[in-house]
Amino acid sequence: MYVHPANGHDRWGGQALLEGMDLDYWPRARKVFVDWGYRGLREVARGLGLELEVVERTFAWMGRNRRLGKDYEYHPEVTEAWMYLGMIRLLVKRLARAA
Repeated sequence: MYVHPANGHDRWGGQALLEGMDLDYWPRARKVFVDWGYRGLREVARGLGLELEVVERTFAWMGRNRRLGKDYEYHPEVTEAWMYLGMIRLLVKRLARAA
């Protein structure tokens, strides 16, 4: 996960994320899910051997976590940590329903 400042365009943050990916660390990575703002990065992803798929729900899911929907953190690293926690919460709930 990569969190970039809000005053930067999504395309530049997404490009930094894709180009900074260590594909040796993630050898099985084939698909990248992004929101609408990153849709222009298909060629960058394709050049890295990745498929880029635009999904719409990520921010809606994140907004259900009060901390991510209402508060704004000073450091991007803190926001990144809260996003991990929010997605972990979502996945654990889904796993519990599936069991």
